[in-house]
Amino acid sequence: MDVMGDKATLLETGRFVQPADFSESAGDLSQPMDRDETGEAAEEARQLLAAQSGDVEAMSVLGALLLRRGDLDGAEPHLRAATAAGDRAAANNLGVLLHQRGYAEDAAGWWRIAAVAGSAAAAHALGRHHRERGDEPAAEYWLRQSAEQGHALGAYALADLLEHRGDTGAEQWMRIAAERGHREAAYRLARALDRRLGPEGDVGDDHGAGAEAEQWYRQAAARGHRRAALHLGAILERRGALKEAGRWYLTSAKDGEARAACALGFLLRDAGDTESAAVWWLRAAQDGDGNAANALGALHAERGEPQTAERWYRAAMDAGDDNGAYNLGLLCAEQGRTAQAEQWYRRAAYAGHREAANALAILLLQGGDAAGAEPWFSKAAEAGSVDAAFNLGILFAGRDEETVALRWYERAAAAGHTEAALQVGIARLRDGDEAEAERNLRCAAGGGSAEAAYRLATVLDARRPPVPAHSLGEPVHTEKSECEEWYERAASQGHRRAQVRVGMLAAARGDVVEAARWYREAAEAGSRNGAFNLGLLLAREGSDPEAAVWWARAADAGHGRAALRLALVYARRGELAEGQRWADRAVALGPAEVSERAARLRDALREELSA
Repeated sequence: MDVMGDKATLLETGRFVQPADFSESAGDLSQPMDRDETGEAAEEARQLLAAQSGDVEAMSVLGALLLRRGDLDGAEPHLRAATAAGDRAAANNLGVLLHQRGYAEDAAGWWRIAAVAGSAAAAHALGRHHRERGDEPAAEYWLRQSAEQGHALGAYALADLLEHRGDTGAEQWMRIAAERGHREAAYRLARALDRRLGPEGDVGDDHGAGAEAEQWYRQAAARGHRRAALHLGAILERRGALKEAGRWYLTSAKDGEARAACALGFLLRDAGDTESAAVWWLRAAQDGDGNAANALGALHAERGEPQTAERWYRAAMDAGDDNGAYNLGLLCAEQGRTAQAEQWYRRAAYAGHREAANALAILLLQGGDAAGAEPWFSKAAEAGSVDAAFNLGILFAGRDEETVALRWYERAAAAGHTEAALQVGIARLRDGDEAEAERNLRCAAGGGSAEAAYRLATVLDARRPPVPAHSLGEPVHTEKSECEEWYERAASQGHRRAQVRVGMLAAARGDVVEAARWYREAAEAGSRNGAFNLGLLLAREGSDPEAAVWWARAADAGHGRAALRLALVYARRGELAEGQRWADRAVALGPAEVSERAARLRDALREELSA
């Protein structure tokens, strides 16, 4: 049994005992000195002899020893005798004994006597007694008496009462209790400080409430508070101190905190130890953690074990985690079980799962039910789904409702959606708002959109002054401009028009090898302009046969200038019929200038053939 006292000298004698009902948490009460059974017996015999000789303090200590052992019948006469002699510690412990027997009012009477005599422990017990009976004024009075005498449990109980009433003085007493070593007070103080920072607050800052919250979490965790250890682990993980975070998660998980076991599993998975991660997820899932059950489901799905994955997703759902139903929908959709996927998406969506609502809308849209999809997209978007907002933009754009579409694109773009930012940029370019277009294109290009990088490059390219030429007509070698860097970023992502443009800029610098590389890459990816320009480059280098191959590829893809070039090649070779055939093709493909030149060549070849 835990031992309490309102003075250090009494605490050391073990004369104040606290009932289990009144203990806030196991680690917040002072513990008696450990003794072996022989030592206990000797101490008890010594105190018994002293008590029999009329020593009041010995009666009190002996009563406390017997009470701590659970020998209520043996303890009571000694405590009553010491109490009658005016020993306040005995009065407090007599109250504890009577409370354990079920005589709460009698216990309160003795606690009152001890509290009036100055016992902080008795004042705390009496305050708790009044609070349990709904008498808050009396509870506050006695708890304040206890707290003001330096009693940690009294300070904590007073803080709890004031916090329940919304009194601003609660934090002061919670802090005092925490400073005196009360672990639950330290945890609750940390939580209060943490909540001020918001859900994404960085509680690991070196200043302000964040640093103080971490300090109190650390103090509570060091005293064995498992939830404090969990929160401390989360702080350290956000900071990147993964090893220390893992140690606190492990401490909390071993004490039975399922959320810590789940978090430890994710740390291990990210470190590449999937097998150990699965062990902790299993432990957390068996303790009812839905997030861990979902993680196990995803793990088995990745391993190609859909039945086991489904079982864990159902376990997550049974644990109240809506992600379970959503993941079941994803699993069914991957297996082509559309009807079942819709069923699970609906279940999660009705429970407020925004991504499930978006997935359901996509499923309905794919099935041709645009009218049914729209409200689910709207519900998901209003709940904060960025993908749903973007999808609404696509939906309205498909109906030619450009204004409404743009509004949804802007909403998604503001939340960081890359493709939405691209669409906003395109719309602003169309409206002539180049500054706003550039801002959105930069966002999209920075997010990895090759099309946005290309369009941003064209905007910047249009602003460039003409490249000065050398006096002999040779191009001047200049450093790469920003627009060229964006062209190259798009080109490296496989954007064919960007590849052609990078090739042209390289050629303008006189870098034939670089130009040929980009032209070839574009041509091999199906770019007719890339093939045409590669042919020009090869012809300039004297490789006419290879140039003709690339021009033929470009002409077959509909490039009129390439067809005209081929017509000229064959005409020079004397292959007039083949030249006439390509000239006819060039006339058909255009543009007008090419068609006009090709027509003249075709007529000349025809006359030559008929001569």
